[in-house]
Amino acid sequence: MRVLIDECVDPRIKQLLDDQGVATVHEQGWERLEDGPLALAQIEFDVLVTIDRNLEFQQNLSKYRIGVVVVHVPKNQLAHYRVIQKDLLSAIENVRPGEAIHVRALGV
Repeated sequence: MRVLIDECVDPRIKQLLDDQGVATVHEQGWERLEDGPLALAQIEFDVLVTIDRNLEFQQNLSKYRIGVVVVHVPKNQLAHYRVIQKDLLSAIENVRPGEAIHVRALGV
């Protein structure tokens, strides 16, 4: 599974994922794309991990061949992602192209 980590996500979450096939928007040089990284990302990646809760309302995800995992954490820090690591990995494995799955930490 090829995973792209959005620029708004703590890039250290790579530690929680199988590092092979995982890259950040910054590493790809896509942080300044006007329409966001989805159009380019769908060519090289299967899943985008983001904390942007509005992405699925701003973009028509069904037209992309990439799934989106929207993470809800109290703070964008590695410790908060560790708590939901199992759910995050499951969402990454199960999201289908053109859809979004939300992963929420308790209380968020």
